[in-house]
Amino acid sequence: MPVPEHPATAPSNTSSTDPSSSSPTPPTEHGRSEATRLLCAGVYFDGQFRRRVIQELVEHEERPIAPSLGYDALPVLAHALQARRRETQTGLLLLAVWAVFIGLDLADVGAQTLLPVPWFLAYAAVCVVSWLARGTRSSLFALGRSVIKEATRGRLKAVLPVLPFLIAVVYWAAVLLTLFRGGDAWIAVVFPILLVPPVWAYRTHVVSVMRHQLSRDAFAKGRRVTLPATAQYQRIGAAIAREQHARLAIYDPFRPFVGAGTPYKPWSVAMELKQTWAEPGEPAEGDPPPRPQPLSFTKSRPGTGTAPLTGREVVDLIKPRLEALRTSAAATSRDRLRSLEVEELVYLPVGLPREEVDYAPDTIRDHLDRAVGEGAEARRHFLRVRVGAWDEQVAICLLVRIHTQGGMLVLEVAPHVLTPVRPEFKSVDVLAAHGGDGPLRDAVRGVLTSPSAGCAAVVSLGQATVSLFRTWLAMPQYALPDAPAASVRELGSVAELSLFQEMDISRYVKTLQDRIANGVQEALRNKGYETGVFDQYIINVGEGGVFIGGMSGGAVASGERASAKHTDTSTDTGGGRG
Repeated sequence: MPVPEHPATAPSNTSSTDPSSSSPTPPTEHGRSEATRLLCAGVYFDGQFRRRVIQELVEHEERPIAPSLGYDALPVLAHALQARRRETQTGLLLLAVWAVFIGLDLADVGAQTLLPVPWFLAYAAVCVVSWLARGTRSSLFALGRSVIKEATRGRLKAVLPVLPFLIAVVYWAAVLLTLFRGGDAWIAVVFPILLVPPVWAYRTHVVSVMRHQLSRDAFAKGRRVTLPATAQYQRIGAAIAREQHARLAIYDPFRPFVGAGTPYKPWSVAMELKQTWAEPGEPAEGDPPPRPQPLSFTKSRPGTGTAPLTGREVVDLIKPRLEALRTSAAATSRDRLRSLEVEELVYLPVGLPREEVDYAPDTIRDHLDRAVGEGAEARRHFLRVRVGAWDEQVAICLLVRIHTQGGMLVLEVAPHVLTPVRPEFKSVDVLAAHGGDGPLRDAVRGVLTSPSAGCAAVVSLGQATVSLFRTWLAMPQYALPDAPAASVRELGSVAELSLFQEMDISRYVKTLQDRIANGVQEALRNKGYETGVFDQYIINVGEGGVFIGGMSGGAVASGERASAKHTDTSTDTGGGRG
């Protein structure tokens, strides 16, 4: 019985016990990648990034995870939950200190002060301004200049970095003057000091994690952090391990390629398949040749025994050419093509609840065998070609779809690019090398960062409380099925690329597209089909043109901003550099 196109009728009561069985690259390799390490460190540095990770993977448990290309989402989620738990504990402790501070200050209303407001309000202003200057997305562990740079743009660039310092000077000057005049200001001195030890302890914990878990050597050899041993997190962890490296992906029509990156000049070709051989009873020499007829896909050409061209034949010709790039690059250079990944995968529309989607290797293989070349609207077969460059900081992913239906060959190529992980996450290496040197230096840092860190901890405590309550109230495991909405890797990436990275992306994409085109050309020639029209398409795509759909009439566009218009006598080609 054929496997239906929609996943709602696929087998549902089995699951893959080995999540790596359907992936050519073992998950252990992704779990030790540089991208994984930096994303794990990023949850300690960027509170907003940590909240988005938890929101996508925990609060929306009904969504399958997006394909994890070149990284492992499990340790990232484990570190995010660990960082949130430690920040919550620190926030509770700081909140208790603040409660005592406010209570004693209000009880001592008759104390002499040089400020028009109570001491706790004055120091609260110092904390809030320091926190705002560092950026509302900063975590309890402040990074300093990288976060300040984000928060200080435009006319405030010269003001915000200095403003917290000025307010702190005003506060401590008022405290010292009050003490000098014999006033009672011991509360204003003691309680800011009491806020330092919790922050210092948290910073010490983060530095320890960077040195002993997330440094390059420790991350490559050490034991991974695991999810909390509760039924909820174990269920989520099992689902992520089953889905993130599988060759089956669930998609929403409005966000089909979540996790692959940003589209990079997608193109497609649709051409009619025409035979080049002569049919029986062809006219004598000198007579005008008959017009080639479209290929009929209902039966083979009589007397030849040649079967119609299938999508499987084209895919099987493309894959060896791509894999040869990996072999030649490994033998002759250090090019990243030596780690080229080539695999087939199938995309299924969202339909079944998450726990009922079958990721068993046999089921995925059956989907792949039936989906290749069928040209369906819902179930779609792709050949995924991926290159992880710059230590997985830049990843190029080509999604190739081929189908031959109704006498047509349709080739769709959708390149995607994953941009680098945020540069501030690389602070893990600085902390791992020097963060634990000198307790005096760490103590001074704790004193200087405690105002903003205390405010960040209280905000984090409130956000964690809301997140836990929202998850408890919504019960996302029983929500309507949904497709991935965001990728952990994309959430932790920047939009900018360096010139060298742009050059490498262009080189990889052009090289891979050339091998794909050669495979399609050979498949056409082997089956006796004309290739002239396809050759023209490929030449112009290689020069920078982008083709979407068929090219009725033969209009050709060349260049990144080119346009073309077909007329009866000529083809006008717009400008633009190829």
